[in-house]
Amino acid sequence: MEYQYLLLDVADKVATVTINRPDKGNALAPGVLEEIIDVFAGLGEREDVSVVVLTGGERYFSAGFDLNEIRKLEKVSNEAYTALFHRAYRAILFCPQPVIAAVGGAAIAGGFDLTMMCDVRYASSRAKFGQREVVLALTPILDPLWRIIGLGRAKEVALTGRIYDAQEAERMGYVSRVYPEGELLASVKTIATEMAGYDRMCLIETKRLSNQLLNLDLDGAMRTQEWLFRTYLGSQENHQRIDALQARLAADRRK
Repeated sequence: MEYQYLLLDVADKVATVTINRPDKGNALAPGVLEEIIDVFAGLGEREDVSVVVLTGGERYFSAGFDLNEIRKLEKVSNEAYTALFHRAYRAILFCPQPVIAAVGGAAIAGGFDLTMMCDVRYASSRAKFGQREVVLALTPILDPLWRIIGLGRAKEVALTGRIYDAQEAERMGYVSRVYPEGELLASVKTIATEMAGYDRMCLIETKRLSNQLLNLDLDGAMRTQEWLFRTYLGSQENHQRIDALQARLAADRRK
């Protein structure tokens, strides 16, 4: 399917979704959000996709809300627009496959929220992050932010509206790694391709498990993890991968 505001590429079991509205800093107009909902719904059904990368390219991620669209709204007529944002957020957050954010530039307000919905975040050294809703007299999203960086730091991000550079985002644990400018997409593609080579259902179940654990007590979490481990241990896929790993190790020893 052709999209107006998104580019979709699938190769090596990795789907790369690129927000493509550079003239507006990839601002999240309704059309962009509708396409995000559609593309992630479709990717969740694809057996040939094991990992998804969400990006705006090497120069952008998303400047956030399209303020011209926001300014048109009234309190009595904002329900559909609010629901559209949250449907887009949920489409990413609950996509069955792991979703990696590759952040090449500013990820602000709604753009920041999109990165928050991803499972892993990598950034270019030129990236910037900011939950700027409070500056616009809007309430921000604190969950899942607090699950990622802790409640105290999440409060700071939400209440101050500060802009953080990539290095500070990495130090607070929001970003997993920062790459030099121009090297982000190639580096993330390498990581995503390696991940996509793993068992697809194991990836999906691990993501699902990570979302369940915070709602369980410690005993329940341990039992759930034991049960899930048992469903894979000794499987044909497990045996094949052990054999392949041992063959590679033996070959390395012979060199």
